[in-house]
Amino acid sequence: MVSRPRRSIKLTSKLRLEDIQGEVYRGVSEIKGSLVFVRDVKDVTYDEVVIMRGPDNIDRMGRVLDVSHELAIVQVLGSTSDLQTDMALKFTGTTFKIPVSDQVLGRMFNGLYRPVDGLPPLASGDVRETDGTPINPIARIQPNNFIQTGISAIDGMLSLVRGQKLPIFTESGLPHNRLAAQIARQATVRGEKEEFALVFGAMGLKRDDATFFVDQFRNSGAIEKSVVILNLAEDPAVERLLTPRIALTVAEYLAFDLELHVLVILDDMTLYCEALRELSAAKEEVPGRAGYPGYLYSDLATIYERAGIVSGRKGSLTQMPILTMPGGDIRHPIPDLTGYITEGQVFLDRDLYLRGIYPPINVLPSLSRLMRSGIGSSKTRDDHRDVADQLYDAYARGIRARDLAKIVGELGLNEREKKFLEFSEAFEKLFVGQGDSENRPVEETLDRAWDLLAKIPEAELVRIHEELIAKYHPHHRANTRE
Repeated sequence: MVSRPRRSIKLTSKLRLEDIQGEVYRGVSEIKGSLVFVRDVKDVTYDEVVIMRGPDNIDRMGRVLDVSHELAIVQVLGSTSDLQTDMALKFTGTTFKIPVSDQVLGRMFNGLYRPVDGLPPLASGDVRETDGTPINPIARIQPNNFIQTGISAIDGMLSLVRGQKLPIFTESGLPHNRLAAQIARQATVRGEKEEFALVFGAMGLKRDDATFFVDQFRNSGAIEKSVVILNLAEDPAVERLLTPRIALTVAEYLAFDLELHVLVILDDMTLYCEALRELSAAKEEVPGRAGYPGYLYSDLATIYERAGIVSGRKGSLTQMPILTMPGGDIRHPIPDLTGYITEGQVFLDRDLYLRGIYPPINVLPSLSRLMRSGIGSSKTRDDHRDVADQLYDAYARGIRARDLAKIVGELGLNEREKKFLEFSEAFEKLFVGQGDSENRPVEETLDRAWDLLAKIPEAELVRIHEELIAKYHPHHRANTRE
Protein backbone atom coordinates (compact mmCIF):
# COMPACT_ATOMS: atom_id res chain seq x y z
CA MET A 1 0.00 0.00 0.00
CA VAL A 2 1.41 3.37 -1.05
CA SER A 3 1.22 6.11 1.55
CA ARG A 4 -0.04 9.52 0.59
CA PRO A 5 2.43 12.40 0.73
CA ARG A 6 2.44 14.17 4.09
CA ARG A 7 1.61 17.86 3.94
CA SER A 8 1.94 20.59 6.54
CA ILE A 9 -1.48 21.89 7.59
CA LYS A 10 -1.81 24.61 10.21
CA LEU A 11 -4.34 24.10 12.93
CA THR A 12 -5.48 27.70 12.54
CA SER A 13 -6.24 27.29 8.85
CA LYS A 14 -9.89 27.42 7.83
CA LEU A 15 -9.68 24.24 5.83
CA ARG A 16 -12.46 23.16 3.52
CA LEU A 17 -13.18 19.77 2.06
CA GLU A 18 -12.22 21.11 -1.37
CA ASP A 19 -8.76 22.12 -0.13
CA ILE A 20 -7.74 18.51 0.51
CA GLN A 21 -6.70 16.11 -2.20
CA GLY A 22 -7.82 12.53 -1.89
CA GLU A 23 -10.85 10.33 -1.57
CA VAL A 24 -14.09 11.60 -0.05
CA TYR A 25 -15.72 9.15 2.35
CA ARG A 26 -19.51 9.36 2.38
CA GLY A 27 -21.35 8.28 5.48
CA VAL A 28 -20.18 6.96 8.85
CA SER A 29 -21.32 3.93 10.77
CA GLU A 30 -21.91 5.64 14.13
CA ILE A 31 -21.67 8.94 15.98
CA LYS A 32 -21.08 8.56 19.70
CA GLY A 33 -20.62 11.75 21.64
CA SER A 34 -17.57 13.48 20.15
CA LEU A 35 -16.49 10.30 18.32
CA VAL A 36 -17.25 9.34 14.72
CA PHE A 37 -16.73 5.73 13.59
CA VAL A 38 -15.75 5.35 9.91
CA ARG A 39 -15.51 1.92 8.26
CA ASP A 40 -13.66 0.70 5.16
CA VAL A 41 -10.96 3.34 5.30
CA LYS A 42 -7.53 2.88 3.78
CA ASP A 43 -4.10 4.35 4.42
CA VAL A 44 -5.14 6.26 7.54
CA THR A 45 -2.73 6.91 10.40
CA TYR A 46 -3.08 7.69 14.09
CA ASP A 47 -3.54 11.39 14.96
CA GLU A 48 -4.22 12.32 11.32
CA VAL A 49 -6.27 15.46 10.68
CA VAL A 50 -9.76 14.89 9.27
CA ILE A 51 -12.09 17.44 7.65
CA MET A 52 -15.83 16.70 8.02
CA ARG A 53 -18.85 18.34 6.42
CA GLY A 54 -22.35 17.79 7.79
CA PRO A 55 -25.82 18.67 6.49
CA ASP A 56 -25.34 22.24 7.73
CA ASN A 57 -22.57 22.61 5.10
CA ILE A 58 -20.06 23.62 7.80
CA ASP A 59 -16.60 22.08 7.71
CA ARG A 60 -15.29 20.76 11.02
CA MET A 61 -11.90 19.48 12.02
CA GLY A 62 -11.14 16.21 13.77
CA ARG A 63 -8.29 13.81 14.41
CA VAL A 64 -7.88 10.05 14.18
CA LEU A 65 -7.72 8.41 17.62
CA ASP A 66 -7.59 4.76 16.58
CA VAL A 67 -7.30 2.67 13.42
CA SER A 68 -7.91 -1.07 13.27
CA HIS A 69 -9.43 -3.52 10.77
CA GLU A 70 -10.41 -0.73 8.37
CA LEU A 71 -12.26 1.10 11.15
CA ALA A 72 -11.14 4.62 12.04
CA ILE A 73 -12.29 6.38 15.21
CA VAL A 74 -12.28 10.14 14.66
CA GLN A 75 -12.50 12.70 17.43
CA VAL A 76 -14.51 15.76 16.40
CA LEU A 77 -13.00 19.03 17.59
CA GLY A 78 -15.97 21.25 18.21
CA SER A 79 -19.72 20.81 18.37
CA THR A 80 -21.30 17.62 17.00
CA SER A 81 -24.90 18.78 17.41
CA ASP A 82 -25.63 19.06 13.65
CA LEU A 83 -23.61 16.09 12.45
CA GLN A 84 -25.39 13.07 10.96
CA THR A 85 -24.22 9.72 9.69
CA ASP A 86 -24.48 10.85 6.05
CA MET A 87 -21.64 13.37 6.47
CA ALA A 88 -18.65 13.61 4.10
CA LEU A 89 -15.04 13.19 5.30
CA LYS A 90 -11.55 13.59 3.94
CA PHE A 91 -8.32 12.44 5.58
CA THR A 92 -5.64 15.09 5.10
CA GLY A 93 -2.53 12.93 5.37
CA THR A 94 -0.96 15.06 8.09
CA THR A 95 -1.00 15.33 11.86
CA PHE A 96 -1.83 18.48 13.85
CA LYS A 97 0.66 21.28 13.53
CA ILE A 98 0.52 24.88 14.73
CA PRO A 99 2.40 27.96 13.49
CA VAL A 100 4.93 29.54 15.84
CA SER A 101 6.98 32.73 15.69
CA ASP A 102 8.30 35.46 17.96
CA GLN A 103 5.02 37.29 17.29
CA VAL A 104 3.18 34.80 19.51
CA LEU A 105 4.05 36.75 22.67
CA GLY A 106 1.20 38.94 23.85
CA ARG A 107 -1.40 36.82 22.04
CA MET A 108 -4.51 34.96 23.21
CA PHE A 109 -5.98 31.87 21.55
CA ASN A 110 -8.79 29.42 22.19
CA GLY A 111 -8.34 25.69 22.81
CA LEU A 112 -7.87 25.08 19.08
CA TYR A 113 -5.24 27.81 18.73
CA ARG A 114 -7.57 30.20 16.97
CA PRO A 115 -7.08 33.86 17.94
CA VAL A 116 -9.55 35.32 20.44
CA ASP A 117 -7.82 38.69 20.84
CA GLY A 118 -9.18 40.27 17.65
CA LEU A 119 -5.85 39.93 15.84
CA PRO A 120 -5.21 37.78 12.76
CA PRO A 121 -3.66 34.30 12.93
CA LEU A 122 0.11 34.08 13.08
CA ALA A 123 1.79 34.49 9.71
CA SER A 124 4.62 31.99 9.97
CA GLY A 125 6.03 29.25 7.81
CA ASP A 126 7.40 27.48 10.90
CA VAL A 127 4.93 24.82 12.06
CA ARG A 128 5.35 22.34 14.91
CA GLU A 129 3.74 19.05 15.89
CA THR A 130 1.54 19.60 18.94
CA ASP A 131 2.57 16.27 20.44
CA GLY A 132 6.18 17.42 20.52
CA THR A 133 9.12 15.10 21.07
CA PRO A 134 10.59 13.91 24.38
CA ILE A 135 13.76 15.60 25.55
CA ASN A 136 16.71 13.28 24.92
CA PRO A 137 17.86 12.12 28.39
CA ILE A 138 21.47 12.59 27.33
CA ALA A 139 20.77 16.22 26.38
CA ARG A 140 18.72 16.95 29.52
CA ILE A 141 20.50 19.02 32.17
CA GLN A 142 19.81 18.65 35.88
CA PRO A 143 17.86 21.77 36.99
CA ASN A 144 19.87 23.78 39.52
CA ASN A 145 18.94 27.47 39.18
CA PHE A 146 16.74 29.01 41.87
CA ILE A 147 13.56 30.79 40.76
CA GLN A 148 12.38 33.55 43.08
CA THR A 149 8.57 33.66 43.25
CA GLY A 150 8.42 36.29 46.01
CA ILE A 151 6.27 33.91 48.10
CA SER A 152 7.98 32.96 51.36
CA ALA A 153 6.43 29.50 51.80
CA ILE A 154 7.66 28.50 48.33
CA ASP A 155 11.00 30.31 48.21
CA GLY A 156 11.97 29.41 51.76
CA MET A 157 10.80 25.79 52.04
CA LEU A 158 9.64 24.54 48.62
CA SER A 159 12.08 26.29 46.35
CA LEU A 160 11.21 26.20 42.66
CA VAL A 161 14.10 25.44 40.29
CA ARG A 162 14.38 26.45 36.65
CA GLY A 163 13.33 23.49 34.46
CA GLN A 164 11.37 21.82 37.27
CA LYS A 165 7.78 20.56 37.18
CA LEU A 166 6.14 21.49 40.49
CA PRO A 167 2.35 21.08 40.63
CA ILE A 168 -0.09 22.87 42.92
CA PHE A 169 -2.49 20.46 44.67
CA THR A 170 -5.67 22.26 45.62
CA GLU A 171 -9.36 21.81 46.40
CA SER A 172 -12.47 23.44 45.03
CA GLY A 173 -12.98 26.87 46.58
CA LEU A 174 -9.34 27.52 47.48
CA PRO A 175 -7.49 30.54 46.01
CA HIS A 176 -5.20 28.62 43.65
CA ASN A 177 -5.98 31.06 40.84
CA ARG A 178 -4.79 34.01 42.95
CA LEU A 179 -1.63 32.11 43.82
CA ALA A 180 -0.95 31.12 40.21
CA ALA A 181 -1.45 34.71 39.04
CA GLN A 182 0.89 35.98 41.76
CA ILE A 183 3.60 33.50 40.76
CA ALA A 184 3.16 34.46 37.10
CA ARG A 185 3.59 38.15 37.93
CA GLN A 186 6.55 37.79 40.29
CA ALA A 187 8.68 34.87 39.06
CA THR A 188 12.26 35.88 38.24
CA VAL A 189 15.63 34.18 37.78
CA ARG A 190 18.06 35.73 40.24
CA GLY A 191 21.16 37.28 38.75
CA GLU A 192 19.58 37.69 35.31
CA LYS A 193 17.79 40.75 33.99
CA GLU A 194 15.09 39.01 31.98
CA GLU A 195 11.90 37.81 33.61
CA PHE A 196 10.00 34.70 32.69
CA ALA A 197 7.95 34.50 29.57
CA LEU A 198 4.62 32.99 30.56
CA VAL A 199 2.48 30.42 28.77
CA PHE A 200 -0.89 29.97 30.43
CA GLY A 201 -3.03 27.01 29.35
CA ALA A 202 -6.59 26.95 30.72
CA MET A 203 -8.75 23.83 30.51
CA GLY A 204 -12.44 24.14 31.35
CA LEU A 205 -11.94 27.46 33.09
CA LYS A 206 -15.03 29.43 34.10
CA ARG A 207 -15.40 32.69 32.20
CA ASP A 208 -15.01 34.86 35.32
CA ASP A 209 -11.81 32.99 36.26
CA ALA A 210 -10.48 33.48 32.72
CA THR A 211 -11.30 37.18 32.95
CA PHE A 212 -9.45 37.33 36.29
CA PHE A 213 -6.27 35.89 34.80
CA VAL A 214 -6.37 38.07 31.69
CA ASP A 215 -6.96 41.19 33.80
CA GLN A 216 -4.09 40.23 36.10
CA PHE A 217 -1.72 39.79 33.16
CA ARG A 218 -2.81 43.04 31.53
CA ASN A 219 -2.76 45.19 34.66
CA SER A 220 0.72 43.97 35.62
CA GLY A 221 2.09 44.33 32.09
CA ALA A 222 2.86 40.59 32.02
CA ILE A 223 0.61 40.13 28.98
CA GLU A 224 3.40 41.46 26.75
CA LYS A 225 5.52 38.45 27.70
CA SER A 226 2.65 35.96 27.83
CA VAL A 227 0.82 33.53 25.58
CA VAL A 228 -2.68 32.60 26.74
CA ILE A 229 -4.50 29.47 25.53
CA LEU A 230 -8.09 29.47 26.82
CA ASN A 231 -10.45 26.50 26.76
CA LEU A 232 -13.50 27.75 28.66
CA ALA A 233 -16.08 25.69 30.53
CA GLU A 234 -18.65 26.22 27.77
CA ASP A 235 -16.22 25.06 25.06
CA PRO A 236 -16.25 21.41 23.91
CA ALA A 237 -14.57 19.15 26.47
CA VAL A 238 -12.54 17.41 23.77
CA GLU A 239 -10.61 20.64 23.17
CA ARG A 240 -9.13 20.21 26.65
CA LEU A 241 -7.09 17.29 25.33
CA LEU A 242 -5.33 19.57 22.84
CA THR A 243 -4.96 22.69 25.01
CA PRO A 244 -1.98 21.64 27.18
CA ARG A 245 -0.14 20.22 24.18
CA ILE A 246 -0.63 23.43 22.21
CA ALA A 247 0.57 25.45 25.22
CA LEU A 248 3.68 23.29 25.59
CA THR A 249 4.45 23.39 21.87
CA VAL A 250 4.47 27.19 22.05
CA ALA A 251 6.53 27.06 25.25
CA GLU A 252 9.12 24.73 23.69
CA TYR A 253 9.55 27.12 20.78
CA LEU A 254 10.04 30.08 23.14
CA ALA A 255 12.45 28.15 25.38
CA PHE A 256 14.55 26.13 22.98
CA ASP A 257 14.39 28.22 19.78
CA LEU A 258 14.19 31.77 21.15
CA GLU A 259 16.13 30.71 24.29
CA LEU A 260 13.83 32.38 26.79
CA HIS A 261 13.08 31.22 30.33
CA VAL A 262 9.47 30.06 30.15
CA LEU A 263 7.02 29.34 32.95
CA VAL A 264 4.03 27.19 31.94
CA ILE A 265 0.91 27.19 34.14
CA LEU A 266 -1.71 24.54 33.26
CA ASP A 267 -5.06 25.00 34.99
CA ASP A 268 -6.85 22.61 35.69
CA MET A 269 -5.28 19.22 34.95
CA THR A 270 -8.17 17.48 36.71
CA LEU A 271 -10.54 18.73 34.01
CA TYR A 272 -8.09 17.49 31.39
CA CYS A 273 -8.16 14.03 32.99
CA GLU A 274 -11.96 14.04 33.16
CA ALA A 275 -12.10 14.80 29.44
CA LEU A 276 -9.70 11.91 28.86
CA ARG A 277 -11.93 9.61 30.93
CA GLU A 278 -14.99 10.73 28.95
CA LEU A 279 -13.21 9.96 25.70
CA SER A 280 -12.02 6.59 26.95
CA ALA A 281 -15.55 5.64 27.97
CA ALA A 282 -16.88 6.61 24.53
CA LYS A 283 -14.26 4.33 22.96
CA GLU A 284 -15.44 1.55 25.32
CA GLU A 285 -11.95 0.97 26.68
CA VAL A 286 -11.45 -1.10 29.81
CA PRO A 287 -11.44 1.39 32.71
CA GLY A 288 -8.75 1.59 35.35
CA ARG A 289 -8.86 3.20 38.80
CA ALA A 290 -11.95 5.38 39.37
CA GLY A 291 -12.96 4.87 35.74
CA TYR A 292 -9.90 6.62 34.32
CA PRO A 293 -8.11 4.86 31.44
CA GLY A 294 -5.28 2.52 32.31
CA TYR A 295 -2.86 4.69 30.35
CA LEU A 296 -3.54 7.80 32.47
CA TYR A 297 -0.01 7.68 33.92
CA SER A 298 1.73 7.54 30.55
CA ASP A 299 -0.60 10.19 29.11
CA LEU A 300 0.18 12.62 31.95
CA ALA A 301 3.87 11.85 31.53
CA THR A 302 3.74 13.02 27.89
CA ILE A 303 2.70 16.42 29.25
CA TYR A 304 4.79 16.78 32.41
CA GLU A 305 8.02 15.43 30.94
CA ARG A 306 8.18 18.23 28.38
CA ALA A 307 9.63 20.48 31.09
CA GLY A 308 13.37 20.80 31.45
CA ILE A 309 16.64 22.31 30.26
CA VAL A 310 18.46 21.15 27.13
CA SER A 311 22.23 21.09 26.82
CA GLY A 312 23.53 23.84 24.57
CA ARG A 313 20.37 25.96 24.90
CA LYS A 314 20.14 29.01 27.14
CA GLY A 315 16.38 28.76 27.63
CA SER A 316 14.39 26.64 30.06
CA LEU A 317 10.85 25.33 30.43
CA THR A 318 9.39 25.23 33.94
CA GLN A 319 5.95 23.80 34.66
CA MET A 320 3.49 24.56 37.46
CA PRO A 321 0.36 22.53 36.67
CA ILE A 322 -2.67 23.04 38.91
CA LEU A 323 -4.93 20.15 39.78
CA THR A 324 -8.03 20.08 41.94
CA MET A 325 -8.12 17.00 44.16
CA PRO A 326 -11.66 15.55 44.01
CA GLY A 327 -13.01 15.63 47.54
CA GLY A 328 -9.61 16.81 48.76
CA ASP A 329 -8.33 13.24 48.41
CA ILE A 330 -4.57 13.22 47.77
CA ARG A 331 -4.82 9.47 47.07
CA HIS A 332 -7.13 10.07 44.11
CA PRO A 333 -5.57 8.74 40.85
CA ILE A 334 -4.88 12.20 39.40
CA PRO A 335 -2.78 13.67 42.27
CA ASP A 336 -1.38 10.23 43.05
CA LEU A 337 0.02 9.68 39.55
CA THR A 338 1.03 13.31 39.19
CA GLY A 339 3.12 13.01 42.34
CA TYR A 340 5.06 10.10 40.83
CA ILE A 341 5.87 11.96 37.61
CA THR A 342 6.61 15.45 38.92
CA GLU A 343 9.26 16.70 41.34
CA GLY A 344 7.10 17.50 44.35
CA GLN A 345 3.90 19.39 45.07
CA VAL A 346 2.63 22.60 46.70
CA PHE A 347 -0.31 21.60 48.88
CA LEU A 348 -3.08 24.13 49.59
CA ASP A 349 -4.95 23.54 52.86
CA ARG A 350 -8.60 24.37 53.53
CA ASP A 351 -8.10 24.78 57.30
CA LEU A 352 -5.45 27.46 56.77
CA TYR A 353 -7.71 29.22 54.28
CA LEU A 354 -10.66 29.22 56.70
CA ARG A 355 -8.40 30.81 59.31
CA GLY A 356 -7.62 33.67 56.93
CA ILE A 357 -4.12 32.59 55.89
CA TYR A 358 -3.15 33.47 52.31
CA PRO A 359 -1.61 31.72 50.53
CA PRO A 360 -2.91 28.66 52.44
CA ILE A 361 0.18 26.54 51.74
CA ASN A 362 0.58 23.63 54.13
CA VAL A 363 4.32 23.06 54.04
CA LEU A 364 4.27 19.71 55.87
CA PRO A 365 2.76 17.57 53.07
CA SER A 366 4.37 19.81 50.43
CA LEU A 367 7.71 19.01 48.84
CA SER A 368 10.21 20.23 46.25
CA ARG A 369 12.52 17.37 45.33
CA LEU A 370 14.94 19.64 43.46
CA MET A 371 15.13 22.31 46.14
CA ARG A 372 18.57 21.41 47.47
CA SER A 373 20.18 21.64 44.03
CA GLY A 374 18.86 25.19 43.59
CA ILE A 375 19.75 26.83 46.92
CA GLY A 376 22.89 27.59 48.87
CA SER A 377 25.58 30.25 49.23
CA SER A 378 26.12 30.85 45.52
CA LYS A 379 22.39 30.79 44.64
CA THR A 380 20.37 32.10 47.59
CA ARG A 381 22.19 32.27 50.93
CA ASP A 382 24.46 29.96 52.91
CA ASP A 383 21.90 29.43 55.70
CA HIS A 384 18.98 28.50 53.42
CA ARG A 385 19.15 24.70 53.74
CA ASP A 386 19.59 24.66 57.50
CA VAL A 387 16.87 27.25 58.06
CA ALA A 388 14.38 25.31 55.91
CA ASP A 389 15.11 22.10 57.82
CA GLN A 390 14.69 23.86 61.17
CA LEU A 391 11.41 25.48 60.11
CA TYR A 392 10.01 22.07 59.17
CA ASP A 393 11.12 20.60 62.50
CA ALA A 394 9.78 23.45 64.64
CA TYR A 395 6.48 23.73 62.76
CA ALA A 396 5.86 19.97 62.98
CA ARG A 397 6.42 20.15 66.75
CA GLY A 398 4.08 23.11 66.97
CA ILE A 399 1.33 21.21 65.11
CA ARG A 400 1.74 18.27 67.51
CA ALA A 401 1.44 20.67 70.45
CA ARG A 402 -1.71 22.16 68.89
CA ASP A 403 -3.26 18.71 68.51
CA LEU A 404 -2.37 17.89 72.12
CA ALA A 405 -3.89 21.16 73.32
CA LYS A 406 -7.20 20.14 71.73
CA ILE A 407 -7.25 17.19 74.13
CA VAL A 408 -5.73 18.49 77.37
CA GLY A 409 -6.15 22.24 76.84
CA GLU A 410 -3.36 24.76 76.41
CA LEU A 411 -2.86 24.94 80.17
CA GLY A 412 -1.96 21.25 80.12
CA LEU A 413 1.07 21.85 77.90
CA ASN A 414 4.54 22.18 79.35
CA GLU A 415 6.66 25.27 78.71
CA ARG A 416 8.55 23.68 75.81
CA GLU A 417 5.33 22.70 74.05
CA LYS A 418 3.89 26.17 74.57
CA LYS A 419 6.94 27.70 72.88
CA PHE A 420 6.47 25.53 69.80
CA LEU A 421 2.73 26.22 69.76
CA GLU A 422 3.47 29.95 69.81
CA PHE A 423 6.00 29.45 67.01
CA SER A 424 3.52 27.56 64.79
CA GLU A 425 0.90 30.30 65.07
CA ALA A 426 3.42 33.04 64.31
CA PHE A 427 4.86 30.97 61.45
CA GLU A 428 1.46 30.69 59.74
CA LYS A 429 0.64 34.38 60.12
CA LEU A 430 4.02 36.03 59.50
CA PHE A 431 5.88 33.60 57.24
CA VAL A 432 3.29 31.66 55.24
CA GLY A 433 0.78 34.51 55.25
CA GLN A 434 1.40 37.45 52.96
CA GLY A 435 -0.52 39.74 50.61
CA ASP A 436 -1.26 38.66 47.05
CA SER A 437 0.67 41.71 45.80
CA GLU A 438 3.54 41.30 48.28
CA ASN A 439 6.78 40.31 46.58
CA ARG A 440 9.41 39.24 49.12
CA PRO A 441 13.07 38.80 48.12
CA VAL A 442 14.53 35.54 49.38
CA GLU A 443 16.76 37.46 51.81
CA GLU A 444 13.67 38.94 53.47
CA THR A 445 12.11 35.47 53.61
CA LEU A 446 15.16 34.04 55.39
CA ASP A 447 15.38 37.00 57.79
CA ARG A 448 11.70 36.47 58.69
CA ALA A 449 12.51 32.83 59.36
CA TRP A 450 15.28 33.78 61.80
CA ASP A 451 13.01 36.23 63.62
CA LEU A 452 10.50 33.39 64.11
CA LEU A 453 13.14 30.87 65.17
CA ALA A 454 14.23 33.34 67.87
CA LYS A 455 10.91 32.56 69.61
CA ILE A 456 12.16 29.08 70.59
CA PRO A 457 15.17 28.35 72.82
CA GLU A 458 18.48 28.38 70.97
CA ALA A 459 19.22 24.89 72.32
CA GLU A 460 16.29 23.61 70.23
CA LEU A 461 17.87 24.77 66.94
CA VAL A 462 19.32 21.31 66.34
CA ARG A 463 19.06 21.48 62.53
CA ILE A 464 21.30 24.54 62.09
CA HIS A 465 25.09 24.60 62.24
CA GLU A 466 26.51 26.65 65.11
CA GLU A 467 28.45 29.02 62.85
CA LEU A 468 25.23 29.94 61.04
CA ILE A 469 23.46 30.56 64.34
CA ALA A 470 26.27 32.86 65.37
CA LYS A 471 26.05 34.68 62.02
CA TYR A 472 22.30 35.08 61.55
CA HIS A 473 20.46 34.59 64.88
CA PRO A 474 18.82 37.90 65.91
CA HIS A 475 20.27 37.68 69.44
CA HIS A 476 23.80 37.32 68.12
CA ARG A 477 23.27 40.07 65.51
CA ALA A 478 22.08 42.38 68.31
CA ASN A 479 25.15 41.59 70.41
CA THR A 480 27.42 42.23 67.42
CA ARG A 481 25.85 45.66 66.82
CA GLU A 482 26.37 46.55 70.49
